[in-house]
Amino acid sequence: MKPHAEIAEVWPRDGRVRLVGHIHGHPAEGEWRLLLTRRSHAEQRLDYPAQVKGDRFEGELPVADVAAATDTAEAGIGAGVEGEGGVEGGVEEWDIHLTDGEVELRAGRRLDDIHGKKRIMVFPEQRVRGIGVRPYYTVKDNLSLECRTGAST
Repeated sequence: MKPHAEIAEVWPRDGRVRLVGHIHGHPAEGEWRLLLTRRSHAEQRLDYPAQVKGDRFEGELPVADVAAATDTAEAGIGAGVEGEGGVEGGVEEWDIHLTDGEVELRAGRRLDDIHGKKRIMVFPEQRVRGIGVRPYYTVKDNLSLECRTGAST
């Protein structure tokens, strides 16, 4: 199995998304950070400190930061126009990695024998300035954040 950041706990509340997990398949030495990469604009990144002890990590992602970076005026989200920086239906996605500055380990949950988490594990949305932010598992059981304009889901 490919090295990755194995997610054990996801806590979306109080304006943050707290992540707890283990570094799988890669030495855990050095300083690590949680890295968010905007899927539609890969050059746009946010990063936050992660605490690592042994192979265990934890860190928090401030929802307001993600909402601000997904700014509706810049992104064009909510307009439902592809090719204008937004995605059909007013949704932007941010992929989560753990990085030591040399490698980027994709955050996901693969060691639990539960496949298809996208439909099984649903997390609550937090709203900031009209943008709903919620963690979700992708079809490959990776963890990402979804930012949506408009009514909550």
